Amino acid sequence: MNRNTVISISKGIAIILMVIAHAEAPGWLCKFIFEFHMPLFFITAGYFFSLKYLNDEATFVKKRVKGLYLPFVKWSVVFLALHNLMFKIGILNETYGNEMGGVTHPYSWHSIQQNLWNIFTAMGGYDQFLCGAFWFFRGLFVASILYLIIYKVLDSCIKSSRWKKSIPYLICVIMLILCGWKTYEGLKVITLVQGGYRDMMGCFFFGCGFIFRQYADSYQTLIRRYYAIIWTSILFGVIVYIFSRYLTANMNWRSSYTQFLSLPVPALLGFLMTYNISMLLDKKENWLKRFLVYTGDHTLNIFIFHIVAYKVVSLIKIWYYHLDIRQIGCHMVIHDHSQEDLFWILYTIAGVGIPLGCTWLAEQWKAKRQSDLPSS
Repeated sequence: MNRNTVISISKGIAIILMVIAHAEAPGWLCKFIFEFHMPLFFITAGYFFSLKYLNDEATFVKKRVKGLYLPFVKWSVVFLALHNLMFKIGILNETYGNEMGGVTHPYSWHSIQQNLWNIFTAMGGYDQFLCGAFWFFRGLFVASILYLIIYKVLDSCIKSSRWKKSIPYLICVIMLILCGWKTYEGLKVITLVQGGYRDMMGCFFFGCGFIFRQYADSYQTLIRRYYAIIWTSILFGVIVYIFSRYLTANMNWRSSYTQFLSLPVPALLGFLMTYNISMLLDKKENWLKRFLVYTGDHTLNIFIFHIVAYKVVSLIKIWYYHLDIRQIGCHMVIHDHSQEDLFWILYTIAGVGIPLGCTWLAEQWKAKRQSDLPSS
């Protein structure tokens, strides 16, 4: 059976867009990307959810632990161990930080211990300036398990097989109501780091992905013609742009009620736009398709290492503009001239290329070692 690579291409496009947005690309482009790129990851994850897990919860949870929790813990601990070293070698400092002027500081022994506890018990405590995208691991971990729990509860309560078909839609409605209530009243889930908004909206988008899977073949048949794909993609893109211009929203954990209301439509249309483009790219076997599929299959490494990879370009920018060497500590990239020059392109190339390149080399080395082993 041939593998369906459309979703892999979609994830590849999404992770590249994330790296572009984190690289402080032109403001209009960042706003456009933020409307849908993170929801897209939750949607693609929900796309692969299977009802078989309703009777095999252990397998699903094990997969989530292996694919999300363990990598999060592993690399959060690594960066925690390196945090103070980063200050000694100048990668981090107390002078330069994020766009809002916030900086990070060396950890005391007590802080290190507390962060370690937070990493294991709450999927928090990660280095904000080196692991700024790590919230996604917790968000998807919580969202996917929450979706399974709610589905099981509703499935046990609803006896009619006819009404059971409505459960995926009902879950999405429930999550929207809860998120609306939460943002309107400014409530927090105190047991979740950052209050739970990202996790709950993630559950909504996860459910949307599962629903889309049921209609994916019909959708592809509906717009199978080249021009239909092009024009619908343009239409979806224009609507997303209008939202980004006048009703800006993203999956910010501090989203207001208005931002919550503004998010679902552009997020879902942005996914469809990306899915359409992926359908076109999937039709031809060429280097671009292979690159995007490989990128989509290795998004984890880009999530983990793209901010560190940015530092290589920051050194070049410091040399080019004769900046203070301590600006390498800027998060996520150097802010000076970021809206005037094209360094965001170099940041993007490094943020995607360095993690992928190291991944490819590691795979080649591993394959060579295995081939050198004597056969039994």
